[in-house]
Amino acid sequence: MVAAPCARRLARRSRSALVAALTVLLLQTLLVWNFTSLDAGEEQQRGGAGREKRDRGGAAGGENREHPQRRGAGALHGKAMDGYFSHRPKEKTRTDSNNENSVPKDFENIDNSNFAPRTQRQKHQSELVKKPLSKQKEHLRKKLEEEKVKENSLLGKSSNEVVQLGDQPGKNSSSNSDLKDIHRPPRQHHLTKSGNSSPEVRYDQPPKCEVTGKEAISAMSRAKSKQCRQEIAEVYCQHKHGKLMPEKVTRFCALEGKANNNVQWDEDSVEYMPANPVRIAFVLVVHGRASRQLQRMFKAIYHKDHFYYIHVDKRSNYLHRQVLQFANQYPNVRVTSWRMATIWGGASLLSTYLQSMRDLMEMNDWPWDFFINLSAADYPIRTNDQLVAFLSRYRDMNFLKSHGRDNARFIRKQGLDRLFLECDTHMWRLGDRKIPEGIAVDGGSDWFLLNRKFVEYVTFSNDDLVTKMKRFYSYTLLPAESFFHTVLENSPYCDSMVDNNLRITNWNRKLGCKCQYKHIVDWCGCSPNDFKPADFHRFQQTARPTFFARKFEAVVNQEIIGQLDYYLYGNYPSGTPGLRSYWENVYDEPDGVHTLSDVALTMYHAFSRLGLRRAETSFHTAGDNSCRYYPMGHPVSVHLYFLADRFQGFLIKHHATNLAVSKLETLETWVMPKKVFKIASPPSDFGRLQFSEIGTEWDAKERLFRNFGGLLGPTDEPVGMQKWGKGPNVTVTVIWVDPVNVIAATYDILIESSAEYTHYKPPLNLPLRPGVWTIKILHHWVQVAETKFLVTPLTFSNRQPIKQAAALSHPWAASICRPPAPASFDCLALQPVPSTLGCEKREHFVATPVFLFTKIKTSLLLGISLPFCLTCSSASICLILIFITLDILKLLDT
Repeated sequence: MVAAPCARRLARRSRSALVAALTVLLLQTLLVWNFTSLDAGEEQQRGGAGREKRDRGGAAGGENREHPQRRGAGALHGKAMDGYFSHRPKEKTRTDSNNENSVPKDFENIDNSNFAPRTQRQKHQSELVKKPLSKQKEHLRKKLEEEKVKENSLLGKSSNEVVQLGDQPGKNSSSNSDLKDIHRPPRQHHLTKSGNSSPEVRYDQPPKCEVTGKEAISAMSRAKSKQCRQEIAEVYCQHKHGKLMPEKVTRFCALEGKANNNVQWDEDSVEYMPANPVRIAFVLVVHGRASRQLQRMFKAIYHKDHFYYIHVDKRSNYLHRQVLQFANQYPNVRVTSWRMATIWGGASLLSTYLQSMRDLMEMNDWPWDFFINLSAADYPIRTNDQLVAFLSRYRDMNFLKSHGRDNARFIRKQGLDRLFLECDTHMWRLGDRKIPEGIAVDGGSDWFLLNRKFVEYVTFSNDDLVTKMKRFYSYTLLPAESFFHTVLENSPYCDSMVDNNLRITNWNRKLGCKCQYKHIVDWCGCSPNDFKPADFHRFQQTARPTFFARKFEAVVNQEIIGQLDYYLYGNYPSGTPGLRSYWENVYDEPDGVHTLSDVALTMYHAFSRLGLRRAETSFHTAGDNSCRYYPMGHPVSVHLYFLADRFQGFLIKHHATNLAVSKLETLETWVMPKKVFKIASPPSDFGRLQFSEIGTEWDAKERLFRNFGGLLGPTDEPVGMQKWGKGPNVTVTVIWVDPVNVIAATYDILIESSAEYTHYKPPLNLPLRPGVWTIKILHHWVQVAETKFLVTPLTFSNRQPIKQAAALSHPWAASICRPPAPASFDCLALQPVPSTLGCEKREHFVATPVFLFTKIKTSLLLGISLPFCLTCSSASICLILIFITLDILKLLDT
């Protein structure tokens, strides 16, 4: 009787609690539904506003309908996942070991439609934690809206958006002389920005046409300059009105189909020089900074009876200065007075060849018979006499390599049915086009040998074929790979075509087709690999006539070039120094410090100071103060140094004042990187891992970091690379630990049995904490190995020294390096260099004489060689060759 009322009260309380719980749940559901509806409603309102703007003819960024955004709770969930604390461990992600070898199975069906720039989002979840629930939701909603606007602006405008264009066309900046006939009066327009959207282009004149093409709109949204955006609009409108591309072209070839000329390779016949040998015009189109490799290639192809015309890329000023120096030493070598900025796949390369041909035809004192184009990455695999004997036998032929596949597939793969425009050193894809009727389109390699008759025809002919093909290929991707093939096959000289460009190219599609040129062209492209010593047999086993091979890069492998030299010309004299050494410039004083990054400038100054400080402690002798130095100004030059195809460090030439005599002298410091990869001790049973390294500018084709030395700063995004041996499938864990022992990232990698390399760029929060980072590699949570890398604290911002007061405004202010205090030191007396290792020979691939001296080991993991003086002409250069490890403690100590 007593228990019954208690049971009834308990039941009533339970029902009340259940009703309260259901009420709370209902309120939460309504709140979430209301928030979702609010977000969707505002999105529709924003889309409606965008449609209204489009109806008014505006160009503001609208919603991208091909990339729907996450909404409601899903969007909030995604946002919360990305909003982690600084250096907080992220969710583990699994990467496939085939990442290194993952290439498109069907290259021609790659989706090249999305070429929007990518940015790394920096979110700060700590701001959300401090806010009340309602304010936090409001903040998330606003951030979500901003993020959608940002993504829409990056991905380009909607395919339904219409951009109004000005009526005044502008001048094409693609440096193409074949477009001068297009009437383009001056233009006037204004550039404005609306919020986070893409720039709007407003024109003073009435619109000429509506840009409705998705690709053209995307190109306009990504173009950097107003002039380039104007050119894109003008070309698009001309193409839309049918005034740009030829519809039909006249064919002048009497043959049905392609000529079938088979040239024979007779090893004995090329040994005898004909009575009237041909003379060759070598056109070298070069860029970059590999001046020593260029000079070595030039030496291999040089002959006094031939002619050499060199074009240096407009952006390669250092190489241009080097080319001018050695070109002045030869009467049959000339450098173009004009320079173009040629990019991969750009129309400017075809313009360079056509202008070079015109120049050569107008040089009456150069009676050449054949035109051959080469780059610094080419190298001969037959002697000059063999090449001359062969071409003299086939002096009426033109040698080009065709694609050798179905023509329709080649057109799709090559993008010949797409309209491209080059501006802002980028090839923009603007839409589709039709191939002209009446001709057969052909193509293949852009390396060729053409006789003088055909070059004259291409240069000076005004017939329908040449005129319209020049116009057609001015708006074509990779035009040099198809223009000469198509013109020759449809010209009166079609019977002179030989399907062989006399070259062997090291194609490895599995590694070379990584879409590595998307930053400069709206297309996926391939590039050949560099030859290695294991490929040498291919030069001797070619079934067809071949005289050149590509590609070669001394920074990747120089041994193969030495093997070719020995094969062609025999061994070098005994005792020749420097045969296994290679230098390549990365900075030269005339270039200006604006060409350096803040990270590189900081490190080069640090290396110079470390060299002087190390000299102070190593060269001091009691009572001898005859050699006291103080650093002066920026570095003079910086070279990469390689020995036996291994990176050996930096050679930094810098000025310093000798305080004892008040004289400015030049010194050179050799900085060697420290080996930081080590296997765990005691070693585990897991033996597949061979090496691991951290760096930037990973080259998946050659499987190395192009940022030699691994100079990283707080804003860099490092990549982790591992090299594997053969073995069973395994999964390893990679952990990134920052300088204060906080785990910054962790992820798993599935290593398949056939994998050789894996690489992955973890999404670290920027800026990175300066100091020494540690990468640990674990198998079954047992450490297998570890490696380290240095994130350099900066002493320069925008190439200007960071002052102590300004340093506090930087995110990494606590770790800023401060300029060193003046320091003086003593050094040993300078010793002369043996005359056999003088300056002149060092400029001709001779090794630095540091190998004559003994390194002195120190407890600071630093070594130093004896200094010496080297006299070049009338200038005396004091060189102090110092071995320095990249030690963060020494950098921070400055």
